[in-house]
Amino acid sequence: MSTRIQPTAQVDETAAIGAGTTVWDLAQIREDARLGAGCIVGRGAYVGPGVRIGDNVKLQNHALVYEPAVLGDGVFVGPAAVLTNDHFPRSVDPNGRLKRGGDWEAVAVVVAEGASLGARSVCVAPVRVGRWALVAAGAVVTRDVPDFALVAGVPARRIGWVGRAGVRLVEREREPGGWECPETGELYEEKAGELAPRA
Repeated sequence: MSTRIQPTAQVDETAAIGAGTTVWDLAQIREDARLGAGCIVGRGAYVGPGVRIGDNVKLQNHALVYEPAVLGDGVFVGPAAVLTNDHFPRSVDPNGRLKRGGDWEAVAVVVAEGASLGARSVCVAPVRVGRWALVAAGAVVTRDVPDFALVAGVPARRIGWVGRAGVRLVEREREPGGWECPETGELYEEKAGELAPRA
């Protein structure tokens, strides 16, 4: 299965693009970026130098993924979502000189397997979004998001749990800490503020 790169996309010759990946118009993939197999990079999306992206990842139109971000397999990044990389963003140093690459330290956003970032959400690095978590559209993530958490707001706060299907889980009657996916029937256990599939 070959890659498909539109003529108006800019893909650096040192970037690695996995089999079956599609890069749409006006997308930019910078030097030494690594994209896995079966990915979709939407129109106008940006992937920074050295970014690592797993298999079957979708970057929707105008998503901005700044280095040194790491995205696991099956991650979804919604339209115009932003993954930042600077603790203290400034254009100039205290003396008024334009800052260059060596004048600041890039920090990462890590998005684990299966997680989804809604449209226009912002992840403020350094932060980790856990496996299969769901960040609501427009949310601003300023602290780590647990696995399977549903977060929303500015700053983002947990408002529920989701399963692998992305559907909000419902609490099981007479089972404290027991949660169920209404779509798949999969069961989960909540302990000490963390959720995991029931063994």
